[in-house]
This record gives sequence, structure tokens and C-alpha cells, in this order.
Amino acid sequence: MAKPPIVLVDGSSYLYRAFHALPPLTTSKGQPSGAVKGVLNMLKSLIKEYPDSPMAVVFDAKGKTFRDDLYAEYKAQRPPMPDDLRAQVAPLHDCIRALGLPLLCIEGVEADDVIGTLARHATEAGRDAVISTGDKDMAQLVNRHITLVNTMKGETLDEAGVEEKFGLPPSLIIDFLALMGDKVDNIPGVPGVGEKTALGLLQGMGGGLEAIYADLDRVTGLGFRGAKTLPKKLEANRDQAFLSYQLATIKTDCELPVGLDDLDIAHPDRERLVELYRELEFKTWLAELLEGKDEGVDDVATGTSAAAEGEASSTSAQRRDSVVLEQADFDAWLARLEAAEAFCFDLETTSLDYMQAEIVGVGLALEAGEAAYIPLAHDYLDAPVQLDRQAVLEALKPLWEDPAKGKIGQNLKYDISVLANYEIRVVGPLTDTMLESYVLDSTATRHDMDSLALKYLGEKTTSFEEIAGKGAKQLTFNQIALEQAAPYACEDVDITLRLHQTLRPRLEGEGRLAEVLDTLERPLIPVLSCMERHGVALDAQRLHEQSQELATRIQALEAEAYELAGREFNLSSPKQLGQILFEEQKIPVLKKTPKGAPSTAEAVLEELALDYPLPKVIMEHRGLAKLRSTYTDKLPRLVNKATGRLHTSYHQAVTATGRLSSSDPNLQNIPIRTEEGRKIRQAFVARPGYRIVAADYSQIELRIMAHLSEDPGLLSAFAEGRDIHAATAAEVFGVPLDKVSPDQRRSAKAINFGLIYGMSAWGLSRQLHLERNQAQTYIDRYFDRYPGVARYMERIRAQAAEDGYVETVFGRRLYLPEIHAQNRARRQGAERTAINAPMQGTAADIIKRAMIEVDAWLRQAEDVDAWMVMQVHDELVFEVAEAQVDDFIEAVKARMTDAAELRVPLIVEAESGANWDEAH
Repeated sequence: MAKPPIVLVDGSSYLYRAFHALPPLTTSKGQPSGAVKGVLNMLKSLIKEYPDSPMAVVFDAKGKTFRDDLYAEYKAQRPPMPDDLRAQVAPLHDCIRALGLPLLCIEGVEADDVIGTLARHATEAGRDAVISTGDKDMAQLVNRHITLVNTMKGETLDEAGVEEKFGLPPSLIIDFLALMGDKVDNIPGVPGVGEKTALGLLQGMGGGLEAIYADLDRVTGLGFRGAKTLPKKLEANRDQAFLSYQLATIKTDCELPVGLDDLDIAHPDRERLVELYRELEFKTWLAELLEGKDEGVDDVATGTSAAAEGEASSTSAQRRDSVVLEQADFDAWLARLEAAEAFCFDLETTSLDYMQAEIVGVGLALEAGEAAYIPLAHDYLDAPVQLDRQAVLEALKPLWEDPAKGKIGQNLKYDISVLANYEIRVVGPLTDTMLESYVLDSTATRHDMDSLALKYLGEKTTSFEEIAGKGAKQLTFNQIALEQAAPYACEDVDITLRLHQTLRPRLEGEGRLAEVLDTLERPLIPVLSCMERHGVALDAQRLHEQSQELATRIQALEAEAYELAGREFNLSSPKQLGQILFEEQKIPVLKKTPKGAPSTAEAVLEELALDYPLPKVIMEHRGLAKLRSTYTDKLPRLVNKATGRLHTSYHQAVTATGRLSSSDPNLQNIPIRTEEGRKIRQAFVARPGYRIVAADYSQIELRIMAHLSEDPGLLSAFAEGRDIHAATAAEVFGVPLDKVSPDQRRSAKAINFGLIYGMSAWGLSRQLHLERNQAQTYIDRYFDRYPGVARYMERIRAQAAEDGYVETVFGRRLYLPEIHAQNRARRQGAERTAINAPMQGTAADIIKRAMIEVDAWLRQAEDVDAWMVMQVHDELVFEVAEAQVDDFIEAVKARMTDAAELRVPLIVEAESGANWDEAH
């Protein structure tokens, strides 16, 4: 039986190709990782395809090789390795070694030579060799025992494959390279001989360099273009051609410190792989590894997985779980909870919608490694008798409502809202592991328990789908047998408690992050829960009427678009729209899609709309269609039938800057500057006897800019209560304040807000419809008048580059993984974020402080009949009893103004109305 082939991997070739071909990827700490992932993917594919083969991954070593002695200019023009690539070499090598793969890096020769020598040794030993590479030079090694495999392209080349691809057999590949040279490696070749000419020469002469130079006269008769002048070029560069032949020849007789017997794959270092995958944030691979499902690890070394051998992939096997079915057991846990300073809990329910959820059971934990599940409403066939739900909740209620007892959970707002349905008000120190993770690093993409367990504990948790199924047949928790439900519930609280024990010390060791968590995020949990549950009244009839108006306008815009296009077409089809705009109407193409088609993206159409009527109509049509589908049609369907009110969901752990986001509906995206957007706000109304009060921070980010930059001009303008946009216009345009025109003020407003978001002269020119040089003049004048702003921007860029993060006034951090990216656009994007994030993040912190203060006041003031019903950007919206509106406005303005002390006064504008729009 033939032995499996020896697999030799050109690691250097794949590393470069993965870096340049794949999308950039960085960890939350800024470590580039895309090339590492690309190469490891390729290696895993090879391991799966050649499970029994010896294997080696070969990289170029640092320093000179024998080719540098032959030709001093060899590779002299090759640029230095990009920093983002250099940073991935060591982690990749570590991963390869941890996988148990032999890694070779031999000085004095190149990776190609090491591979060539080992391939020759393999064939001499009667073994086939497979060379995995993307380098065309390797084609010279192919013979009946050696093949090339390019896993990135799914390409395999044997002798016939080489000839089909290059038009030459493997024996002439070196001659081919010698004639045309190689710009990447700076192999000179013969000047004037390119790929086609080299191919014509070799095919026409039927041999290599020796045959060509032995009969130069015959070259002129080969018949292809330029053949008549070739003999002179070839003769003049004879020495250079043969030097190039030497440089292009892969050495197959290197003295190596390893032999074929050293290429057996070792047993993988699982602990090291777990550590590396966590560090590089390869979450899927980490999960597979912890479950024993990683084909590239277990199966290669042993043919079995750790899971198959009965090894535990987490600490669940050591955890002490209790299923509480007897009153005595519950009483024992109750006594322990009463004696504890804090406890971890998690509700298992029938629905993710807190307004519809019924409690099925309660998970509890006091110490890591020990958890209990109290089933209360499992009603599947043969379910055991469980404790009475009402009695258990009544017994636990004093603990949840104890203001001195700490409560620990994951996404506690949900549990608090569910318990409120049972008339239980959770108070006291609230600890949410989701928020601990978010404050520790807001740039991380996910803060759910499963992701956090992988990231911080190195454990793969059981997903709900694993015990409940998927899709239409998915069970609700009450239908899941206790044999599966109890371990799942116990794991939830145990993991949550252990996450808290891991995350809290980290927070305390990072600047003021623990303070941000304790003073802003934790106290906000019950505030948001209360606001969501109260909801806001909605005038569904008004929305229905507006929806009909929009439908009429949308239909008219369609007809107008057909007329401008000269025919009917699908306005939602990028292909049809592109054909009309760029082929039929000959409008210039501004940008192309990754596949090369002219782009019809919103940003492109927005720019084209400045000069062409059809894109303008399309833009208006898209905007109105989105308003109709997202708001006027959808909002009435979101009204809760039981309460008759709209209950949005607020999210604390989504945006990188600390701002709240909302969903179902997304209140942050309702446009305010258009008539249609304002009409939508008119549908948010107060119930009879009440008024809507909207209190909004005025120009808060500009005020924060003045505070951070300490620019005297900005500070004095705000201190004196001047119109900041008019003041900026007076400075930039050199006119008296009372002579500023509306257009000048509009331009100054664009400059003020544009610069804090890092807008360039090009962006400002587009917004103001100016020439770029004119926009640059405005920006230059702005910085001349407000030099403190320029100094702040320069200072914060430098600080971000040094620290890797920026901070708000209150200590919240925003990490900038791409602040050192070699790609200029990505680096500049990180620098713009560095400038804006302290302002946007501080504004988010201030309004959170205001919400906490106002909520505390409303809870304590028994004579105030008002509720906080919405938070949108820098605005708080309330429903207030009509008779109390005036007093309420003064009181809420004072509390919002006192939410922070800056070098300039905070100004709050508040008005009332029958609906949200009127309150502006």
C-alpha cells in the first residue's frame, strides 16, 4: 500500500497572499489577525484533505541568502514588510507550533529551497510530495511524483496542469522566468522580453536558454511580433539571462538540519491553542476546540476528539448543580440567600418579550461552581411536581427588593422588567456582566453571555437551540425536560457569577472604568426598565393618514422617475437603475462595487442628485419609502394591545461611544429636519389630561469641544450666550456679528459640526456646494480664529496613538484598534473617531447622569405627576400632568443643567405640546 504524500507548505507565500487578498481583521485590542486566520484556514483545509500525511510549514528566514552573493540587487526593490503584516508573523508561528505542525525557518536559503530539497528527498525515498503554494516559481519542481496545490484558489497542478496553465512543461519554467525576469524579486531577465515573448521563444525554439543561445539566427524566423530584433537583445544580455536562470532556480540540494522523519505531526497543545484563539479572538475555532470538534486539532493527532474520549470541555462536570423540588431544599437556599451580601440570579421564561414572558424557573448562585435551579412551571408530559410559583416568588421578593443586597445577572434589565409583571421591584446594587464587559471594551462586537464565556473564561456554553431546537418547532422553556433545562439554567448563573469575578477586577485596574460602571451604567438599568414599561401613547389614525399621503407622493415620484428615464423600470433594482443612469443617460460613474459594477449606493446618488434630476427623484423616493415602511406602516403594529402604548427597547451595550440605542422602533432614526419626519413625531402623543414635554441639551457637543479644547474664543462665545454659529460665521467670514447672513450662519453651522466629526475640505465642499479650495479656506480661517481647537485635535490624535484609546470627561474609554493601521484610510478613520468620541461619549455620559438624577427625583416627589417616556440623542421626553407643566419644565431643566460642570454653561431647552413635534 502506497504511503501518503508528504505535504510541504509555503508559509511565506500564503502569509503575503492572505494579507493582501483577504479583508483586514483586527482584535478588539488592535492586534491584526486577518492573515493569521487566512493561513490557518488553509492549513486546516490541508489537514482535513491529507489526514495521514507528514507535513511541514516553511517560512523564509531573516538575513541574506546565497542569491544575494550572486546578485547584490536581488530583491532590493521589494518594499519592507508592512507593520500590520509583521505583527502577525509571531502569532502565526505560535499557532502553527501549537497545532503540532513542524515549522521550518532555515537561514541562508529561502523557503522555496527548503521545500525543493525536502521534495527531492521524498521522491528519492519513494514518496510523493504535495507542495502547497501560490507561487508560480514552484511549478519548476513538478514531476510525476510532485504536485502543486493552491488551497486559496482550489487549484491542483500536475505536469499536464502546469503545461495547460503556462503553455510550457515544468522543465522550461526556469528558462521562462529567466527570460522575462521577476519584478517582485528583482530578477533582471532580458530587457524587452515579457511573458508573451518569452513564451513564444521557448515554444518556437523547442528548448530552453541553451537551445536559444545556440541558434540565435533561428529566432528571427519564429514569426511573432518583435522576433526580428530579439537576437540583438538576447546577445547583449546573455550573461544577465544566465544569471537570472541561476537566481530563478530553486535549490534542491540544501544541507538541512531536518529530514523527512522530522515531519511527523505532533500532538496539538490544546491549552496553548485555547490561549492563542482567545487572544486572537477566533471565537468559532475556540468554541469548536472547547467542544472537541476542531477537525484541525484532535483528529489529526489521534483520530479521536477529546469529547469522544470523555474529556470535559468546561467546568460543568465539576459544577455542583441542585434541582430544587422540595420545600426543605428551597428553605435551605433561602436561608443562604438571606445571609449573603449578594447573589446571582437568572429567570427562565417563556418569551424574550418581557411583556409577554411568564416565569418558568429561577436559577441561583452564591459561589462559583455551585448553582441551583428552581423549576416552577414546566408543564410537559410527565413533568415532576414543582413548587408553587407564587409562593416561591413571594418568598424571594424581600430579597429582590432589599436595597442593601447586591444582585448579579446578565442583561438584568430583562429580568427586572419580567419581575415587575409580578409586582416585584428589584432594587439595590445591580451588577450586570453584559455592562461590565461593555464598559471594559465597548468596541467588542458582542457582550452576550456565550461570547463572554468564550472570551474571558475559555468555555463553550450550551446554546438555547441545543436544548430547545430551532425554527417553528422550537420549544419554549416550559416544554423542556428538567434533565436538559436544569443544567442549562445552572450553567447560566454559574457562568454569570464567574464572569463577574473575572471582569470586575479588570475594570478596577483600568483607569476610571469602574467609576463609569458604578455611577452611570448600573444605576441606569432600572431607569430604562421603568421607561420601557411605561411606554408612550401613539395616534395610530394620524399615522395611517400620513401613510396614505406618503403612498400618493411615492406613486407620483415613480411616475416622475419613469418620465425622466424615458421608460418604466424597477426603482429598487440597482442593476436597472445603473443601466439607465450610466449607460442610457451617460451620467459619469463615481464609484464601483467590489464586483466592478457602477455603484448606485445612497452616498453616490446623493452626490449625483446635486447635478442630475433622476438621482434626486430616486433619493426622495427611497427616503419616503423607508419612512413609510419603517414608521408610518410599522409603528401602529408595534403598539401593545394590553397597554395601548408603544414600548421601545433601549440598549446600553451596543454603540461604541456610550450612547443609548433603541429598537422596535428605533427612535434615534426618526428624521427631525424634514416635514415628513416631523409629522411622524406628531403621532407620539400624551394621554388625556397630560402634555408631552421635550427637554433638549442645546449644542452640547460644541460645548464639550469648548470645554476640552479650552479655546478662548469658544469659551467666551458660550459664556456670553452668543449664537455660536453666528459667532463662528462672524469670525470665519470677517463680518460684524449683526451682519451675518442666513447663508453665512448655515455655512458656519456646517463647519462647527463638521469639524468635530472630522469632516475634510472635500466633505465640506460637498455639503455647502463649494469648490474644494474655498472649503479649505473656510477651515483654515476657523482654525486661525479658534487655535485651541486645532491644538486639541492634534493633541488627541497623538494621545490616541500613544495610548490606543481616548476617554470622555468622566473616564469612559473608547479603544481604537486601527489607530496604527498601515492602511491610510483606516488609520485616518481611527483618528477622526479619536477626535469625536470624547465629545459624543461625554454627551452620552451627561444625558445618562441626567436620566438617573431626574428618575430619582420623580420617584421621591410624590406630588409630581410625570413620567420619563423616551430618550433620543440629547433629548429627554416626558408625559406630564397639564396643571404641572410649567413647574415641571423649570425643575427638569435645573436637574439636567446640573448633570455636569463644564467650563461653559449647559443650556437645556424645554417646551410642551399635545404631541412630540409640538414640544419642540
